[in-house]
Amino acid sequence: MNVLFDTDVLIDVALNREPFVEASAKVVDAAERKLFRAFIAWHSISNFYYIVTSASKENDARSFIRELLQFVSISSTTRETSMYALNLKMPDLEDAMQAAAAHSCNAERIITRNIRHYKKSPILAQAPGEFLQEFSF
Repeated sequence: MNVLFDTDVLIDVALNREPFVEASAKVVDAAERKLFRAFIAWHSISNFYYIVTSASKENDARSFIRELLQFVSISSTTRETSMYALNLKMPDLEDAMQAAAAHSCNAERIITRNIRHYKKSPILAQAPGEFLQEFSF
């Protein structure tokens, strides 16, 4: 199964955000154990870096990204992927870009804390805890 992590899941883990960190850390750990194939969108790296370095150290953000990329792939991004995102009927372009990245890597789920942002997504969005419960990871 292919899964795309929304940036918020990664931020929750890196910044130890309560009450979200426990489920987010478990789903990232399941990806590291290769229980499914995990992807992120290309732009998630810069979004993550910007947010995490404003609350933490630059080296911590870079280390987290380096470690993450040992077991998470980057969804391919092309002009067509961008056009696909622009044509989605989702109100927020960044969320549409996440959905387009999920589509590009054939993800069956987008793991996110912001389920309501993905109501019009062509890919099912699930909270980390809901995903873990459904698949018993």
